[in-house]
Amino acid sequence: MPGARARQVPSVLSSSALSPAAWLRGSRRPSWLSDPKVLRTEVLAGLVVALALIPEAISFSIIAGVEPAIGLFASFTMAVTIAIVGGRPAMISAATGAVALVIAPLNREHGFGYLVAAVILAGVFQIVLGALGVARLMRFVPRSVMVGFVNSLAVLIFMAQVPEMTDVPWPVYPLIVAGLALMVFFPKITTVIPAPLVSIVILTVLTVAAGIAVPTVGDKGDLPSALPVPGLPDVPFTVDTLTTVAPYALAMALVGLMESLMTAKLVDEITDTHSSKTRESVGQGVANIVTGFFGGMGGCAMIGQTMINVRVSGARTRLSTFLAGSFLMVLCIVFGPVVSDIPMAALVAVMVMVSVATFDWHSIAPKTLKRMPAGEISVMVITVACVVATHNLAIGVVVGSITAMVIFAKRVAHLAEVTAVTDADGTTVVYRVTGELFFASSNGLVGRFDYANDPAKVVVDLSAAHIWDASSVAALDAIETKYAQRGKAVEIIGLNEPSARIHKTLSGELTGGH
Repeated sequence: MPGARARQVPSVLSSSALSPAAWLRGSRRPSWLSDPKVLRTEVLAGLVVALALIPEAISFSIIAGVEPAIGLFASFTMAVTIAIVGGRPAMISAATGAVALVIAPLNREHGFGYLVAAVILAGVFQIVLGALGVARLMRFVPRSVMVGFVNSLAVLIFMAQVPEMTDVPWPVYPLIVAGLALMVFFPKITTVIPAPLVSIVILTVLTVAAGIAVPTVGDKGDLPSALPVPGLPDVPFTVDTLTTVAPYALAMALVGLMESLMTAKLVDEITDTHSSKTRESVGQGVANIVTGFFGGMGGCAMIGQTMINVRVSGARTRLSTFLAGSFLMVLCIVFGPVVSDIPMAALVAVMVMVSVATFDWHSIAPKTLKRMPAGEISVMVITVACVVATHNLAIGVVVGSITAMVIFAKRVAHLAEVTAVTDADGTTVVYRVTGELFFASSNGLVGRFDYANDPAKVVVDLSAAHIWDASSVAALDAIETKYAQRGKAVEIIGLNEPSARIHKTLSGELTGGH
């Protein structure tokens, strides 16, 4: 019932949005403290995500042109910090490919110190943008773009695994198949232990015990042997440094916020809970500042790992995010030799399963495509195409949203209608305008009137219309001008309050009078 649902939601949010101080005070106990099943789920989910983070972080480090430890440090500090200050429980933030692509040129041209400075400045930008309410822009992202975002994400996750499946020893392929089979059938036996973790452990034991020579995590790069140490970036603190890093920092801030907010919205839908997008925006900034001072390469929400955490492992609280970062460092520092022996085939199988589970198969079902408006399908396809072509989720979302707005504007523009009725004695004609008047619909409005043949008095009835912008006011001014040139009077009636306000403010000011 609606009432029962309203009572449940606050408890979910409050239990997952606690600060460490609240955890210690125990004033509002999080669910994982009172429910052993929730605790087990969160702990195991954090472990699975930590294992999946290692090769990803190393790969993104290579893209950024830094040592593998830099990406691993960033994943550690991002995850731990966002678990405390973020607005979306259970979402994973770490080093990402999108951020690596943005800052790679800066590192290549100016050095690592400038990269770190850009990460810190990007965090500052994100805090400012978050405080200014940039998260509210998410309401302008239509559902077709969201579906395209999800599907393109699934495609990118799968494409990222292709290099791990080409030019590799033949045992890699049966190992991947075995990993997929374990994740499909093991949950039918028990869901106590996440199937991805079982798959990783079994395949690792098998390859080590049988001496099967396949690519491993250790082949990606050396793992760190100590915790990161905080410090200032090694750059001159001058205006020149600021002007050098600022463009990269702003680009990183925007890309990071876009991906993080879209991911948060996706997790909201999956978990049927609400999250604070403003807090998440500010939290991303805080996490990047902390990461920069610890010498990391920065990051944002990591969509693939978030899906592992939320959809595959069933995690719902901040604990899984915190443990993912913590386990990452423990695995690297304490269990480095063991982690290095994990076959990449096991992690590839996990990510392939994630891509299949992430894709919205219903959106491409023939029955759905038959019922869906052509414009909605076009927006979804364009979003996917842009993301796959650029490997940048933010670009796809922006292009898809703009396309959706253009299609919407064209659709609404056709809804503006004009009908004319002349009174019995032929002295007055009433034009009734129906629909939304804005730049797309009002441009053709001027040509809908018969200026030469209409009687001396013209009434424009806007009681069934709404004025949205200056283009509409300019069109009405042009209509009045054309009639005035012929000695005919125009009366505009029926304006609602907002329309009357904008018409009064702008009429006669756009073309110098009439």
